[in-house]
Amino acid sequence: MKKVLKYLFVLVAFLMLFSMYVFFPISSQGKPLERLADTTRISHDLQVITQTPTSRTYKNVATLDSVASYIYAEFHKNTNRVSEQKFIVENQEYKNVIASFGPENGERIIVGAHYDVCEEQQGADDNASGTAGLLELARLLKAAKLKYRVDLVAYTLEEPPFFRTDYMGSAVHAKSLYDHKIPVKGMICLETIGYFSEKENSQSYPIAALKWIYGDKGDYITLVQKFNNGGFPSDFKDSMFDSNSILTKSFKSPSFLTGVDFSDHLNYWKYGFSAVMITNTAFYRNPNYHTDKDVLETINIPKMALVIDSVFRAIVGLE
Repeated sequence: MKKVLKYLFVLVAFLMLFSMYVFFPISSQGKPLERLADTTRISHDLQVITQTPTSRTYKNVATLDSVASYIYAEFHKNTNRVSEQKFIVENQEYKNVIASFGPENGERIIVGAHYDVCEEQQGADDNASGTAGLLELARLLKAAKLKYRVDLVAYTLEEPPFFRTDYMGSAVHAKSLYDHKIPVKGMICLETIGYFSEKENSQSYPIAALKWIYGDKGDYITLVQKFNNGGFPSDFKDSMFDSNSILTKSFKSPSFLTGVDFSDHLNYWKYGFSAVMITNTAFYRNPNYHTDKDVLETINIPKMALVIDSVFRAIVGLE
């Protein structure tokens, strides 16, 4: 009976998605806008993050600390408001790195990405790409006029065995915001933003029929939302669609659909904050996901730079 109900729910969700496709824009074609993000700097960041002596797993704390130190130093080049959020897991210290821009007070926009990896691998797409995105956003935000305070947060311990536990770096951060009653306008999670493909059937979905709506080429970036999560996701989508530089598609569904909550934004949902995920859809597109083939050579840096441009313009354009 439970399985039948689940399939019925999925069918209803698909019909809702189809109706959204008919009546509301779910896709925005990239525009020929001025390039903002620097591909040379992004390439350098990716090399530093991925070419470490040991992989960035929870077991290799010294490696995690070295990457955290690099993130801190790069953040500090663009703002004096940089801090570490330290926490203990199994008698070992781990840390998030946070950089703030814009007004000191008022509502915050959180932009986060995890810098750890799953097991022994470079983790170029998952998630050195998101981390490098944070570093380039810091360089762009330095000179921007911002209506909201923007906190860039580099998390640790997103990957197993800590995924979906209170030990995730993002869980620690989201709880601290909740406990201190800090007003948050919304959270943006950068998760796997570096892998793209122009090949037919390079893109799959949790529901096969979604190919009819979104297409079968993995040549776009996705803005993932869930139902009933406040106004920020729609506002951010509208802002991103207004001034994006890469083909962008919006996906809104129940959170139980496989993959919808597979990153750090799930912890902000848990504490009642509005949150979205910017992603290339990870394992629905990238065959190297969570393998030792997720290497720097597979990253499309020019397209990744366009994603960063779009996120930056969307943040600045929020009303």
